[in-house]
Amino acid sequence: MSDVPARPRVFSGIQPTADSFHLGNYLGAVRHWVALQDTHDAFYCVVDLHAITAGHDPKVLRQRTRVAAAQLFAVGLDPERSTLFAQSQVPEHPQLAWVLGCITGFGEASRMTQFKDKSQKQGSDRSSVGLFTYPILQAADILLYQAHAVPVGEDQRQHLELSRDLAHRFNSQFGKTFVVPAPHIVKDTAKITDLQEPTAKMSKSSSSPTGIIDLLDDPARSAKKIRSAVTDTGREIVFDAETKPGVSNLLTIYSALTGRGIDDLVAAYAGRGYGDLKKDLGEVVREFVTPIQERTRSYLDDPAQLDKLLAAGAEKARAVASVTLHEAYERVGFLPPVRLG
Repeated sequence: MSDVPARPRVFSGIQPTADSFHLGNYLGAVRHWVALQDTHDAFYCVVDLHAITAGHDPKVLRQRTRVAAAQLFAVGLDPERSTLFAQSQVPEHPQLAWVLGCITGFGEASRMTQFKDKSQKQGSDRSSVGLFTYPILQAADILLYQAHAVPVGEDQRQHLELSRDLAHRFNSQFGKTFVVPAPHIVKDTAKITDLQEPTAKMSKSSSSPTGIIDLLDDPARSAKKIRSAVTDTGREIVFDAETKPGVSNLLTIYSALTGRGIDDLVAAYAGRGYGDLKKDLGEVVREFVTPIQERTRSYLDDPAQLDKLLAAGAEKARAVASVTLHEAYERVGFLPPVRLG
């Protein structure tokens, strides 16, 4: 089970907690998912179970799940080359999470930094058990698919380590069952920061609305946000993330969306001001998001067909997940299901 096949399996997920993905989501993660379809057996998931740990509106959750899936298809996920599904449509996820929770120490779970950060913000009495056990469900998400690789950013590395630890622990206690996943680190990943706080990551949970560029936003509104982006003292357009984080972030976005090198952009804007860069970047963003928005709308205009695509993905996912869960249940000593009649 440790042998990696010619097309190793990769798994990743994204939460449907907003009305649109932002550029940080796309450039930091989703565009790499698209590329991985060519080299990996790719499983991707809209993690709607994870989205209910801090309160939610059921109608909004259902709509955002569809919007997330529509955007993923719109940016290039191909149901013929990868598997995309909604987490809640594959019941093996919470079933395996219970088993893994029973071999996870309380202290081990309480050390997860995301729980500590979020519970400190909202108070431990208001933090749900679901938020506490979130990393265990995340481990189940990964281990169900015998994933060899998991694309992760620094903020998720600790959770992947828990997945690896639980795979090792289960395999040691009950026999070899799970592939131990490795982090898939993409070189040259564009690190996109907040337009208003350019030393902080662009994030729905911490950024102000003016600091985020949403893929589904009106391009004119995005251009206005870019014009208002915090830059730096002086007028020279150079890339220096330490001393000029604002303009460096704009250059990073420009480069990532067009494929032009940073050095090429710096040379092109020699002797020009921040206003020129911001104006041109607004146009670059418009040209980039417009076709994505059109394709997203086409999926959302036919929710029945979108739901069928997700159902087909869930069926493919269950074909793998059910085998893994059956083996795990057998190893821990559960009685096998018996069909009557």
